[in-house]
Amino acid sequence: MVLWLWLGCADVSAPIDASDPAEIVFEVPKGATGRSLAPDMIALGAVDNDLAWRLVLRQVDFTCIKAGKHRISKAMTIEEVAASLCGPPIPDDVPFTVLEGWRIIDIDAALVAKGWIAPGAYAELATTKAVDLPFDVPSPTLEGYLYPETYMVVPDRFSAKDLIERQLVTFRDRFLASEPDFGTRDLHQVVVMASLLEREEPDPQNRKVVAGILWKRLDNGWQLGVDATSHYKLVEWNDRKGLLAALRDESDPYNTRLRHGLPPGAIGSPSLVSLQAALDPVDSQWWYYLHDSKGQFHGAVDGAGHDRNRQIYNVY
Repeated sequence: MVLWLWLGCADVSAPIDASDPAEIVFEVPKGATGRSLAPDMIALGAVDNDLAWRLVLRQVDFTCIKAGKHRISKAMTIEEVAASLCGPPIPDDVPFTVLEGWRIIDIDAALVAKGWIAPGAYAELATTKAVDLPFDVPSPTLEGYLYPETYMVVPDRFSAKDLIERQLVTFRDRFLASEPDFGTRDLHQVVVMASLLEREEPDPQNRKVVAGILWKRLDNGWQLGVDATSHYKLVEWNDRKGLLAALRDESDPYNTRLRHGLPPGAIGSPSLVSLQAALDPVDSQWWYYLHDSKGQFHGAVDGAGHDRNRQIYNVY
């Protein structure tokens, strides 16, 4: 008994330090054993020395500890610490959200801001398609096929290639798996149109109507007149000065005011709603449309009606 007290063995059913409830994230290394935790437990204040920890191990089972991070505190008993270390570790993954409408460069910038990649690392892979493709992508780049979703990633082991491949698989599973009927269109045309709808119409419920207008313009040899396409090549999407210059650039293949047909590629990542709207447009009397200051849609059957709407809603 004297030896037991001299070793300073702790009471395993009493708090280590009831006055200190602060959470501690304790990491159990791979291959760790109860015996190897002695230095950490001494530093925690659970015991005074290595011999005392050996005596604790005779009373409390630490053979079930799991590698990884665990939440403990000094307000816990040694028995509670053991239960925590034997429980499931804290997940290492964190959420990363790719917003609907984001371009490749926007995703790249968000990953750089997190500190997970060097600038351009994601964009290089996505623009050159230097990943394993789960389906044939009929586009020179992966723009438009990088499905917008919240993905769980492990920051310490983050891989831009892995994220891109997961986005492509999600696109396949959410959209292509239903075997959509493209009719007279093809996958590339639908994805490009969906990306325009994502940026053009803020209300998802109106996207089928806008899709009907844009397909009608396209099929009748009109310019699409979608200003969002001229935003695409700007570094900052809302660069007003850059946009005005782009709208006057006849050589820009993304200028749908001055050039006919669809732009050569998507202008961002469309949502499933936009993809379905591009597939299933609603025919209407409208040939023109605009949005007021509140983002509300207003259609017109001809140029005169469109000009009236411009005056009424002060949109120029």
